[in-house]
Amino acid sequence: MKLGIVLSRNHRLLSVAAMLDVFDSVNSFYEEDGLEKPFEIKLLCKDEDDAVSYGSYSAVSPAEGDVYTILFIPAFKDDAIANNIQANKSWIPWLHSQYRQGAAIASYCTGAFLLAATGLLNGRPATTHINAWPVFYKLFPEVKVQAEAVVTEKDNIYTSGGATNSFHLMMLLLEKYCNRSVAVRAAKLFSVDMDRNLQLYFGTFTHIEDHDDEIVRRAQEEIKKNYSTAATIEEIITDVPASRRNLVRRFKQVTGLTPIEYLQKTRIEAAKQLLETSRCSILEVMLQSGYNDLKTFRSLFKKNVGMTPKMYRDKFSGQMV
Repeated sequence: MKLGIVLSRNHRLLSVAAMLDVFDSVNSFYEEDGLEKPFEIKLLCKDEDDAVSYGSYSAVSPAEGDVYTILFIPAFKDDAIANNIQANKSWIPWLHSQYRQGAAIASYCTGAFLLAATGLLNGRPATTHINAWPVFYKLFPEVKVQAEAVVTEKDNIYTSGGATNSFHLMMLLLEKYCNRSVAVRAAKLFSVDMDRNLQLYFGTFTHIEDHDDEIVRRAQEEIKKNYSTAATIEEIITDVPASRRNLVRRFKQVTGLTPIEYLQKTRIEAAKQLLETSRCSILEVMLQSGYNDLKTFRSLFKKNVGMTPKMYRDKFSGQMV
């Protein structure tokens, strides 16, 4: 099987290193068992200036007529998404051509932005880094964004969430293109917990302010100032000079969230920070983050984070020894 790794400009080194390490290791499994290795791995570049080497692998330009079984798009190493897409637009027609000829295409983390720019994700599910989904949603409204997902797959198009979630994508592909036992063997080698099905608890909600809508910006400021003391969103936005319907429409348009959802995420993020860094009881955390009903707080926290407040504290407030 021909496995191609797209060396997109400004790619994250860790992504490529992980791909090479996992599939190289699987080739070794087969050789140790006296079998022919299953993957022919190639690093692919579009320009001689991008022809870097990773260990024994040197980048080559895609040969005319070559069709790949699987193509990987690594994550980008910074958040300049528009620049990264522009710098890599020459890959788009080639990726289209490969997909039409039967190649599976898989993106790691923010590599989903380049995959989405091809249009191949339109109408299909996709995930990316948990903190990048608001920008992704804004740029590619035709994609069915599943922010909480670790991996998505439809019609031979795959995406994975941030960083270590890419290992779950690779385990899925190993199970598909090799078999379950190979995937389990690789998971054990790389210490991958194969039961992870959410990436919500890795996320950090940041206030979405890269827009020019002053009305929405004012509402955001009011939420940031009053999230812990106001009982309802109406109390917070009462002085914002816009009708409720108009504000909700504009807010959703520029942030991807309604004002109520934005308030909820602001409160949950405050609760997460307290759980990570303070000795406050769960009740105190609830009150300081703007809630007054413990059952409601626990329910909303689990919905947004994927685990209970206690489980979150146990996971992130301790120290590894």
